Amino acid sequence: MDFSATFIIKNTVSLCCFCVLLCFATTSKPVVASENCEFPAIFNFGDSNSDTGGFPAAFFQPPYPYGETFFHKPSGRYTDGRVMIDFIANSLGLPFLSAYLDSVGTNFSQGVNFATAAATVTLPSFIYPGGGFSPFYLDIQLDQFSQFKNRSQVARKRGGVYVELLPEEEYFEKGLYTIDIGHNDLAEGLYSNLTVEQVNATVPDIIGNLSAHVKGLYDLGGRTFWIHNTDPMGCLPYMLVSFPDVAISQYFNSKLKEAVLQLRKDLPSAAITYVDVYSVKYELLSHPEKYGFEHSLVACCGYGGKYNYNNEVLCGGTITVNGTDIFIGACDRPWVRANWDGIHYTEAANKFVFDRISSGAYTDPPVPLKMACHRKDSR
Repeated sequence: MDFSATFIIKNTVSLCCFCVLLCFATTSKPVVASENCEFPAIFNFGDSNSDTGGFPAAFFQPPYPYGETFFHKPSGRYTDGRVMIDFIANSLGLPFLSAYLDSVGTNFSQGVNFATAAATVTLPSFIYPGGGFSPFYLDIQLDQFSQFKNRSQVARKRGGVYVELLPEEEYFEKGLYTIDIGHNDLAEGLYSNLTVEQVNATVPDIIGNLSAHVKGLYDLGGRTFWIHNTDPMGCLPYMLVSFPDVAISQYFNSKLKEAVLQLRKDLPSAAITYVDVYSVKYELLSHPEKYGFEHSLVACCGYGGKYNYNNEVLCGGTITVNGTDIFIGACDRPWVRANWDGIHYTEAANKFVFDRISSGAYTDPPVPLKMACHRKDSR
């Protein structure tokens, strides 16, 4: 398979759509802490699920109709509107995060987004533009954060506009650190023709690297971490077309949860929340009508086949059929669709998931986002 243009926005892989819901899914009643946390900034790490312009700033912008629902134009996000990190920021009274790689019109005073589409935890074998994965994998994102922390404080001392555009030093300890990554590591295995068993064999190393990076962020001052597991990507059109019946996310999620439990022991001064986006998305995709959605396994923006998805022509592209050029545009009502382009979720689905995880009903510990700074042993 050609990993270049047709794969740069493929950001996740895991489970066949109709597998049984994981037994470790968290749906308990949220714990109510004494008071809300005051997060002055967010520092985000991840892939296209939370990219707000990093990959587009380095390479190219996803074309219209990306962004049509909320921004009414391409915004550097791989959906029709807002991604989950946008809703997280808004709920905390913070502005949308500027991408670290974007040098035009950016404001980092209340946080930075280091996520890029197609990013992995470990060094990928195929890197864009020579391959399909982002060169800005988690090692690089951590290095970028370290540089940003140091250089931003040096620049602030110069005064002027730098004081307005860069975070205060204390924000690095008081900020919220969000992490949503690992899916592309699994995708790389499948696209390298590994068996499910062989992909699973790589998971401990992936999780080990992710844990090491959380510790790295802790050493650099981070204290509150909000870590997403991987979602049921076997329900996405691109997986249903390319890898039907592949079950792979359960093992990754179970190992990630074990790692979070260990991190709490290793970093007793940190508040670390495991966020079960898998269960929320599984529920939405399994029972879309219950929540006002429809055609949950069909792409809103795509072309051809049972799932309205074709590897050869993606959303915003053009295909020639019988001598006629056809633009690949969006469906009429993206606000009732869960899947946007065969790979990513719609803004409506992102909002649906955020509303549930932010309540604490799908997190471990079961604490609302606004109280995530409270450590488990103090709840």
